[in-house]
Order: sequence, then structure tokens, then C-alpha cells
Amino acid sequence: MHLHRGASTLMVLLPGAQMRPQEIEDAGLFDAVRQRGLALDLLVMDLRHEAACGHSALDRLENGVLAPARERYQRVWLGGISLGGLLAVCHQAEGAGRVDGLCLLSPYPGSRITTNTIARAGGLDAWQPSDEQLDDPEFRAWRWLKKPGIDVPVFFGYGLQDRFADGMRQMAERLPGGATCTPDGGHDWPLWRTLWADFLDRGHFPA
Repeated sequence: MHLHRGASTLMVLLPGAQMRPQEIEDAGLFDAVRQRGLALDLLVMDLRHEAACGHSALDRLENGVLAPARERYQRVWLGGISLGGLLAVCHQAEGAGRVDGLCLLSPYPGSRITTNTIARAGGLDAWQPSDEQLDDPEFRAWRWLKKPGIDVPVFFGYGLQDRFADGMRQMAERLPGGATCTPDGGHDWPLWRTLWADFLDRGHFPA
């Protein structure tokens, strides 16, 4: 699904688990861009038939979407909601190709297997991933978060009452210099609409 405004900047937005692209439009995210008159095109991928953060999804994101977009747009941002946010982080961890900014709305911190393994090791700084773990994009994402070295704008938002808030806080702490927004709210559309409005109002895209 594509909001085309003839802009020189594209936001590729990755939806949450089993979330249809139409739900993003129905939730008002396209309208929020239009209402502000922003010079921003918006492309929402359909990830319902992809394994969560698997190699197929990562390959299609980079080679099927982002690489062609870089040829057509001056700037390409990558964003994601929930599981889509984790996929955006996984893409950065792979070092597959540059984006010009990240917008992470309640990014899922990973399965309990991943987060509990890191916690049992004494936290992210103490954890040393095994070769077997590094076959998993989730573990590679957290290894990247140990020392992300990212030099583009990052917006990171999540609700304080989100059931994954602790993991999200740990992710946000690893992205210094980014803008973090943590209003009251859970893991749902009312919160994501609030975060999206805050992100759009930060002046990254001209009207």
C-alpha cells in the first residue's frame, strides 16, 4: 500500500504481526501525513506471509523494497510497528543497506527465548552470543544493540504500560541521541497514533 505525494523522501513502514497494510491506513496514519501537508511518501509492506524477522523477510525488505527505493528517492526512512519495529532493527543489524532515519513504534524486543537468554547471562553487556544463537536474526539484532554505531535520526516510542516496556526501554537505551517518546499507553492503536503524530511533528519532513 502506497501513499504517493510526489515527495523526495519515502518512509517504508513495516506492520506488526498479522497486521494488514489496510489497518495502517484505517488507523489514520496516511491521513496524519496529508493533514500536515508533509512532503513524504509512505509505503507499507505486507508481511503476513513472511516468517517473523526471518531471512526471507529481510531479503525482500532490502532487495525488493529499499534498494529500488534508493534509486527513486533522495532519502529513505525505515519504520516499524511492534514486530515490524524489530524487523527494522534486524535490518540495521545486518548492515544490508543504509537508511536515512528510523521510526520505531513499540518495537517488539524479541521472543522470551531471546530476552531470557540475555537476562540469564547477566544483561546485554555480559552476554556473549554463541555461533548457534547468531543464526537467529533476533540475537543478531541484540548483538548489534550492544554497539549500534548508528548515525541517522532515530525516533523510538512506546507506552509505559506496554507489556513489553522493559525490553523496549533496554533497546532505547542502546540508541543514544535518538528521540524517545514514552507516553502512558499500551500495545495498541491509540498509543501508536499518538506516537506517529509526535514523530511527524518533529520536523524531519518539510511541508
